[in-house]
Amino acid sequence: MTELVVSSAAEFDYADALAWYTERSVKAAERFDAELDRALQTIASDPERFPRCDDHHQYYLMRHFPYQVIYRLRENRVVVIAIAHTARQPRYWAER
Repeated sequence: MTELVVSSAAEFDYADALAWYTERSVKAAERFDAELDRALQTIASDPERFPRCDDHHQYYLMRHFPYQVIYRLRENRVVVIAIAHTARQPRYWAER
């Protein structure tokens, strides 16, 4: 399994999304958290498997939530740079 590092910017994205879901439903927030955990494990196990969004980044599209995990490969590790909502601020993460 490849080492996976979550950037502080991606941690902020996650905290923001989790707070939004928690305000509406604790169960939804728990489901979001669990699905993101599965996404990160899946990416770490086979990072080359997922499509590219540009020359440097790949993404994992979450199945039950409108979010994608944006990451890049750096040597022997995966760096998650964003937990991005699919319908808000396209490519806001591109300069990270």
